[in-house]
Formats: sequence, C-alpha cells, structure tokens
Amino acid sequence: MHTMTDMSDLLNGMPRVDPTAAPPWTLRVTARILSTDIGSAFHRHVMAPLDGPLGRLSRGRLHFGKGTIPLVILRSTGAKSGIERDVPLGYFTDGDDVILIASNYGQANHPSWYYNLLKNPQCQLFPDGDTNRGGHFVARRTEGADHDRLFELAAGYASNFASYAVKTDGVRTINVFRLSPKG
Repeated sequence: MHTMTDMSDLLNGMPRVDPTAAPPWTLRVTARILSTDIGSAFHRHVMAPLDGPLGRLSRGRLHFGKGTIPLVILRSTGAKSGIERDVPLGYFTDGDDVILIASNYGQANHPSWYYNLLKNPQCQLFPDGDTNRGGHFVARRTEGADHDRLFELAAGYASNFASYAVKTDGVRTINVFRLSPKG
C-alpha cells in the first residue's frame, strides 16, 4: 500500500492511501496471520489495545502496524455514553474520502465505533496516532455498489478482510464507512 507523504497531498490532514498499489510484503504476511483465529485473537486482545497508548506516547512515531498498514486514530463520541472514544484503525482513501472497514476481526458483532458513528457521525481522524495532525470528518455508511466496490478494494490489499467476510457470512454485513472532510 502506498502512502503519500507530500504535505500538499493531504486530505484534511490525512495522508492519502492508494489501496490499488501493491501492498508491502509486511502487510501480506500480517494479513495472513490476522486471517487465522489465533492471529486475530492475539491482535484483538493484546496488540490493538496497546496501539493507541503507544501512538500517543510516541506522538505517532510508533505503532504495531508501522510499515505494514497506514493507521489512523478515530475519535468518535460514544453512542451510549456521550464520551469521546479513540480507536486505532487501518484506513485507505477513495477520492476525497477516508475509508474505514467495520470488520471487528470477523466477529459476530459490530465494533463499538460502528454504533458511535451511526449515532454521532461527526468525528476526528489523526494519522499514526498523532493528535497534533488530522482533522474533522463526517461519516456515512456506504450501501450497494459503493459498499461492494470499497470492500473489494479492502480485501484486495489485505486478505484478512476476505476471511472476515467468510466468518460473518449469514451473521452480519461488514459495513464500510466514508468519512468526508467537514467544512
């Protein structure tokens, strides 16, 4: 996956990410590991909870996916609590939108941030966990052909998304969100 670092090519503070570019070998290996039950459970319970604090402490210089997948911190308002929540997620861009996949590692339930964005679509994104960069966005859930095309792009660059779709088949649809710059 190719991330543009040219400051003139930022999308509301976010580096653009082309999901059609050849993914690095590190992403191909990581996606294979995350496609397994043990790999996804380890990432879900150990690595992902540590990614946010690691990114904040290092001001975005370090995270477990560094060199593997572009990472963003999504700051959304809790659907029930009303409290701001931060969660690290992989992302890519499509036109002038940031794309997030609500896969939840192929679990039967949607991730909590999915409900947060449905109830409170205004959010913030911070690249690599650096809260000194990024911007404000408005999220909307995709449907139909747009959803299918974006999910195919995600599965094309990270095979774990395809395995998550198999796990959720007949249980739930893995939703895809478009986050458009606010203003």
